[in-house]
Amino acid sequence: MTRALIVGSGIAGLFCAVHAAHRGVDVTLVTKGSADQGSTRHAQGGIAGVVMPEDRLEDHVADTLAAGAGLCDEDAVRVLVEEGPERIGELARCGVEFDRDASGRLQHGLEAAHSFPRILHAGGDATGLAIETALLRTARRMGIRIVEHAFLLDLVIGRTGAVTGARVRIDGRDAVLSADAVVLATGGAGMLYARTTNPAVATGDGIAAALRAGAAVADLEFVQFHPTVLIADGPAPGDPFLISEAVRGEGAVLIDDDGRRFAFDAHPDGELAPRDVVARAIANRMAAQGGRPVRLDATALGADLLRTRFPSVDAAVRARGLDWASEPIPVTPAAHYLMGGVRTDLEGRTTLRGLYAVGETARTGVHGANRLASNSLLEGAVFGARAAIAIAERGRRRSGWPGPEPTAAAAEPVAAAADAPPFTRAALRALMWEHVGLVRDAAGVARAGAVVAAWRRDATTPRTVAEHEDAGMLLVAAATIAAASARTRSVGAHFRSDEPRLSGGAHPPVESRAADPAYDLTPAGAAC
Repeated sequence: MTRALIVGSGIAGLFCAVHAAHRGVDVTLVTKGSADQGSTRHAQGGIAGVVMPEDRLEDHVADTLAAGAGLCDEDAVRVLVEEGPERIGELARCGVEFDRDASGRLQHGLEAAHSFPRILHAGGDATGLAIETALLRTARRMGIRIVEHAFLLDLVIGRTGAVTGARVRIDGRDAVLSADAVVLATGGAGMLYARTTNPAVATGDGIAAALRAGAAVADLEFVQFHPTVLIADGPAPGDPFLISEAVRGEGAVLIDDDGRRFAFDAHPDGELAPRDVVARAIANRMAAQGGRPVRLDATALGADLLRTRFPSVDAAVRARGLDWASEPIPVTPAAHYLMGGVRTDLEGRTTLRGLYAVGETARTGVHGANRLASNSLLEGAVFGARAAIAIAERGRRRSGWPGPEPTAAAAEPVAAAADAPPFTRAALRALMWEHVGLVRDAAGVARAGAVVAAWRRDATTPRTVAEHEDAGMLLVAAATIAAASARTRSVGAHFRSDEPRLSGGAHPPVESRAADPAYDLTPAGAAC
């Protein structure tokens, strides 16, 4: 029997596990914290997919390509869009109760850069939590082994150069878990930045392990900054709290200190322009008004709609002492999603035989330079299932490894800074925020590279989990900085103030064709 070790318990890892187990693969899933602790549970906005009869597959393709600023892999985008409805149906059969109106029709919302309101939600603004809960319940019902609090230390490479397992730390003890296939589904690296929407576990562990093993990565320079993150004091300030893009989709607007809607200065779609455009527009207005946050004005939506449509956001805003039904609330951009990652083919195979990557850890090519809103959950489901199918078929056929070809040699070494401050995680996050954040230039990127090089040079052998995390974060930071340095022109989420004219741009229109009829989310499915 084929053995698969899946590292990570978000939508990509769990969907891969469920599909693989359904196909007879012996699955062990390990996760760094508790099984429900990753980014999936925090996804408010929803999942995009062509499930309404009025929508068209080609329009979703075109929207995704346009948001990606011409750098998407069109084959990957078509896989995402065309297989998405089936995977959304499987989520429903696993127990995700997507919101419906009084007539029983699926509710579908509009988000930035979409040409049609194709975003499905569950529990109002708790889509990620609903998906996480349903998939965990399904995995446990299927008897899939789930090992919590297991930290990925390194991949194990066999004598032939193939990945044969992973070394993990479980409850303070190191163990080697052998497998015929290892799937990295460890999420992104948002904790590289001082301000992020990501949970504390998002330290780039899978990408770091892949880099140490010699797997190819790509597009690490493309870090998406969510435009609207609540920054407030009050009785329960907490960490920066994401205000879903769906709030702007319902009609909330952005205003500056003078009460003026400024987003239209940057793009004709205003608040519903692509995320990178809106985030930079906010950053520019903040700079022009002395660093003070701009305001998200949702007062026109009314207290009842805000409470019922966005119950989680409403509770969080009010816990911070704000009444967003009667006054605009302060928001600012924050690091949100990594478009790049471990390079894969359309079945999740990396450049190392036996190693797969799915979800935010992977660079499939579907996002290009800027992810279209609510395509992330869809990517996790579609490519998680594809990787599972590839693992099961490889186990039956013992076929070769048609993964992507290795890329060219790594970037040139960077000279270490002589005046680097002492390393702390907070110092690393501040450095990345300042120099490799929303706006970059050659001098700042070079400074960040020199400081990270000094910190890596002086680092001691990691012993604790936190020290292993720090070492991995420094490695991923160095790779991100190298990618940002190599791309000298602005495109998508990678904006260079020394080369501000955006290259790439919208993908040319594609010929539209009618979509399938509204997808039936009720019949019995295979994996669930």
